[in-house]
Amino acid sequence: MIETVAAVNLMVEEVMKIKKNHLEPDEPTGMEKRICIVSGIYGDELQGQYVCYELIRRIKEDFGSLTGIVDVYPALNPLGLEARTREIPGPELEMNGLFPGSHSGVMGEYAAYCVFEDLKQADFCLDVHGSNMYLHEILQIRMNDDHVDELMPFARALNTDMIWIHPSNQVKSGSLAYELNRIGVKCMVTESSFAYKINKEYGNQLVDGILALMKELGIWKGETIIPREPLITNDAEMIYINSESSGIFIPEVPVSTFVRQGTIIGSVVDVITGSVEEVVTAPKDGVICAMREYPAIEEGSLLARIVGAPMDGRS
Repeated sequence: MIETVAAVNLMVEEVMKIKKNHLEPDEPTGMEKRICIVSGIYGDELQGQYVCYELIRRIKEDFGSLTGIVDVYPALNPLGLEARTREIPGPELEMNGLFPGSHSGVMGEYAAYCVFEDLKQADFCLDVHGSNMYLHEILQIRMNDDHVDELMPFARALNTDMIWIHPSNQVKSGSLAYELNRIGVKCMVTESSFAYKINKEYGNQLVDGILALMKELGIWKGETIIPREPLITNDAEMIYINSESSGIFIPEVPVSTFVRQGTIIGSVVDVITGSVEEVVTAPKDGVICAMREYPAIEEGSLLARIVGAPMDGRS
């Protein structure tokens, strides 16, 4: 059932609406667990659009296996999606800094308030992101180290390649995940692919994981995969590779590749002289968990991140 979570009047008789698809068993008991999948907080991140579509499609295909409540919110920032901007167009506000919102606030604050109130009774919420236009990221979960103990069992079920634990002082108040966890609603963020694109492989992998988690929560009784074992890491174990020159970055290996120390992962070239300005090599053994996608760079630009060991046979 499609429901409107928030409606805000705009100019020239237009209305901004945030909608969700509410899925529940045909004969609910009132005791069902509830999982919420949200996406589209940033208008340039489209990966969550596919995840929402594919999850709803699979549930409808085997609706008799649904034993709990699934609420899917594909577009929390519908104006941003339409305008292809990260922020809410007009006020240029970042929606992921407005939670829990305000009933008497301006458009973005009111929309955030309505969404937050609708999510407050969830047993679990997953906020699906799609990286940015500069980096291609492997499928990963990011969480605050204040909530590792309660969130880790959920994270392990989601079939991602990596779980990245951040210090609590780096997680900003006002974000949806921070504010939901603050009031006791378990919430975490996934990142994968890059802005303006949909990666079906990552999308299907995550939907497999969501269904596996739903089964653990008693929301789904259909067949599910055995989730892969993710690489668990933190900021201290993450190696950042930054450019020492300006130009165009040409990668030599794809993201998720396991590389040995000294492996050439790309080059920075000068397009007017035809010269190689820099050969970029891996400073340690590990997996490339992020790779530069937008090729134009300046000195200091982030080119890649490397961490840990190979994941589930990917090489």
